[in-house]
Amino acid sequence: MVMNAILNRKSVRKYSDRVISDADLHKILDAGRLAPSWVNVQPWKFIVVKSQQTKDLLSEAAGSQQQVKNAQVVICCVADLEAWSKVNFGKVLDQRGVDEQTKNAMLNSSLYNPAILGDYEALLRSVEQLTYAVAYMTLEAQELGIGACIVGAFANELTKKDNSFAQKVKDILGLNEQHVLVDFLTLGYEANTVQVNKLRKNFDDVVFFESL
Repeated sequence: MVMNAILNRKSVRKYSDRVISDADLHKILDAGRLAPSWVNVQPWKFIVVKSQQTKDLLSEAAGSQQQVKNAQVVICCVADLEAWSKVNFGKVLDQRGVDEQTKNAMLNSSLYNPAILGDYEALLRSVEQLTYAVAYMTLEAQELGIGACIVGAFANELTKKDNSFAQKVKDILGLNEQHVLVDFLTLGYEANTVQVNKLRKNFDDVVFFESL
């Protein structure tokens, strides 16, 4: 059940040596692929990292966070601004059977295509969409009994961290200026089971009806 996965999910930062099977890794990645996105643009790319050399570099870019270094797998979750180009966005609309007039209207409308407003707005929308995919992957990992931790504190365009590792990471992952690395999703079987008490705001503190 999805709610069971939500209730039991936790950030796992210490991993055993048990290897994640390719079949289970594929299921996790496919959960991200199948996540919803605005107008089905799917502005994301997932880069699977198993190389220890690359994981070491990612860890250094993240201030030496050990879960990045010691994970069995790190999924680098990338916001793909190229997805909003008229060529790529147009292909998505063609696949949906949108007629030419409607397609052109959508491609040139800031309501549907944030790239019309600029790279910053396209990045905001892409990051929003990417969070759905990351959430889906963490829940699938939980269902499979695989620990996961979302890492967003590292040198990149969002944190504005002046770190020489930021460009090194982009280079080793093959990213261009239209690709923004937003999250690392570290994966591995939990080394020692730890019970976590989820601290969340009360329901009535976050849920309102009709208005605040």
